Amino acid sequence: QVQLVESGGGLVQAGGSLRLSCGISGSLFKINYMGWYRQAPGKQRELVASITGDSSTNYEDSVKGRFTISRNNAKNTVYLQMNSLKPEDTAVYYCNVEGLTRELIPHEEWGQGTQVTVSS
Repeated sequence: QVQLVESGGGLVQAGGSLRLSCGISGSLFKINYMGWYRQAPGKQRELVASITGDSSTNYEDSVKGRFTISRNNAKNTVYLQMNSLKPEDTAVYYCNVEGLTRELIPHEEWGQGTQVTVSS
């Protein structure tokens, strides 16, 4: 069984930084995609950043130049470094992983979410 455990959220002042981590427990034969999403109150969940198996990255326009997604394959962990945080970055941040099980069955998993609050 695959589980994602997120950490690193919290309260920070505008202009500050946070680093989110998402550890993958259990076994996936292959990870094709890892992403960070966020959902603010009253809004739909949106993609913040993603990284593919070949390390191609993609960012939502409002976080380009401020956020960096990275992965450590040895630790089965994906990170989101968030700098120059703004109050509008306040949301619950979710980790998402897509890959293949050892039986080569597609599998998608979501983390439980971690709150990020940026004060002005």
